[in-house]
Amino acid sequence: MDKSLVDAVAERISSRDRITQAFDLSSPTRIVYGPGTIDSLGKLAQELGVQRALVVSDTGIVAAGHTGRGVAALEAASLEVEVFADIHENPTTDDVARGLEVATGYQPDVLIGIGGGSSMDCAKGINFLLTGGGRMQDYWGVGKATEPMLPMIAVPTTAGTGSEAQSFALISDAETHVKMACGDKKAAFRIAVLDPQLTLTMPHQVTAVTGIDAVAHAVETAVTSKRSAISEIYSRAAWVLLADNFRRVFEEPGDLESRAGMQLGACLAGMAIENSMLGAAHALANPLTAHYGLVHGQAVGLMLPHVVRYNSDEVDSLYDGLLQALRAQTGMEVAGEGGAGLADYLTGLLQAAELKTRLGECGVEFGKLPELAVDAAKQWTGTFNPRPVDETTLLEIYNHAF
Repeated sequence: MDKSLVDAVAERISSRDRITQAFDLSSPTRIVYGPGTIDSLGKLAQELGVQRALVVSDTGIVAAGHTGRGVAALEAASLEVEVFADIHENPTTDDVARGLEVATGYQPDVLIGIGGGSSMDCAKGINFLLTGGGRMQDYWGVGKATEPMLPMIAVPTTAGTGSEAQSFALISDAETHVKMACGDKKAAFRIAVLDPQLTLTMPHQVTAVTGIDAVAHAVETAVTSKRSAISEIYSRAAWVLLADNFRRVFEEPGDLESRAGMQLGACLAGMAIENSMLGAAHALANPLTAHYGLVHGQAVGLMLPHVVRYNSDEVDSLYDGLLQALRAQTGMEVAGEGGAGLADYLTGLLQAAELKTRLGECGVEFGKLPELAVDAAKQWTGTFNPRPVDETTLLEIYNHAF
């Protein structure tokens, strides 16, 4: 653990405003980190005492060669392997159903997600249904798995969702397009293999939308009503890594150190989500994806600065703490203070990534905003926002973002 993280731990633990808040820390996932670690996948799977692996991936990851490299490592360790790669971005109940059909016929004893959040979430979804039966809708919520689940290994190839460090699967209903958060401690990955070399192949747009999603995770988890002294450590460490390296991965896409910082930051942000949850930016983003097909990272990144400004009445000092940590631990010159300064900084990150900053630029219709606000008010993540939100206030935030 480096000195900056030790300092962050000491600072948060000594923060008396949170130290009396109870928390239930869960760290069920072993993190194996470093360039080339995908080649240890077979050995790691062997340590779980398994023989038949179902690898869940997608066609883009297959084309990039990462799936094949993982399969080779598994086969070198004498494991039998089947690959299911017929999934889409923002996986739906249909994707999970197709994977379940393959898994039912193959009968694996371990599931391995190789890819972005879609691959990892789909692997979790398949596991829910393979071990517990029923429909994906039956697991919408928390703690709905009644049977033991198969062990799973995550190999993230993006730096974004942090799904490898969470016990939640985000699966969209194929008919209603509602994004369902299905969470259960049994659905946590046993092992997460973080190999930053795998993220070097991400094209600009994927780097942008996954990276800004990770940034949003760090910022939102740092201020939620559910945060604790422990979750704030993850949030702040993630924030510094992500904010320090976000611009660099566009300036120098082949810089492994910057890619590594983004991947580790995304994982730490995922650990923060597991212990702190998210807020209104995600509540506002989900209807944009459901109604307009906006990529999740673009949607949440666009809404984040406006939510930060809205929340500043309640948590301005916490937002200022993020800026101060960035200055202190990286030496960066960051203008502004509090929520206003942070919102400006986040808008600058969107611009650096060539992402949209206004809803109108994304094809969103102004007249649809009230309907979107109704849907946003139904999102679970909004209940953890530090400043209460409802249809009226969410509509106001949409209006500011238009």
